[in-house]
Amino acid sequence: MTHSQPKGFLAVPPAGEGPGVLVLHAWWGLNDTIRDVCTRLAEAGFTAFAPDLYHGRVAKTIPEAEALGQALDANYLQAKVEIADAARFLAERVGPDGGGLAVLGFSLGAYYALDLAAAAPELVRAVVLFYGTGDGDFSRSRATYLGHFAAQDPFEPQAQVDGLEAALRQAGRPVEFHRYPGTGHWFFEPDRPDAYEPAAASLAWDRTLAFLKR
Repeated sequence: MTHSQPKGFLAVPPAGEGPGVLVLHAWWGLNDTIRDVCTRLAEAGFTAFAPDLYHGRVAKTIPEAEALGQALDANYLQAKVEIADAARFLAERVGPDGGGLAVLGFSLGAYYALDLAAAAPELVRAVVLFYGTGDGDFSRSRATYLGHFAAQDPFEPQAQVDGLEAALRQAGRPVEFHRYPGTGHWFFEPDRPDAYEPAAASLAWDRTLAFLKR
């Protein structure tokens, strides 16, 4: 069965094909920052797809984002179905020679990235987390993990980050977590001028590309 393209943003490399990267947006929704991440991944040789989990809605303020994020999490089973559909669409798009998908999850999207790697281990070869965690049973996962976390982050306390790192190691997964001094949540996102840290964002991006190209 061929999966038609779900609602979302697809970016294809200049060569027309490349390994697949699924990008799961933060609680703001599928905004220009996430589209730009997909475009930059395509420029680096990857086929990137970001499903639109909010179906056209985008938040500009924290209260709006909280409302949309809570509505998504209240209907998380449907969100997981949509993410699995997006992953299968992308896997078919890149074909069996793509070597499995990588999944980038930002904040809210990180939880769903962790879940997908555990639920569909045959699809996911690598997971990149940007300041987001999650719990669960990682014993079925076959992925390697890279994490970028803020040093001062009320949304993701260090204990939570450390707990996730320990759980992944206990499951026998290769893990590389980085903490960025002097940063807070959203430090990677240029449309959050209150939080954006260009030097940390640049380093996180370089580390991400190196990790994805392994």
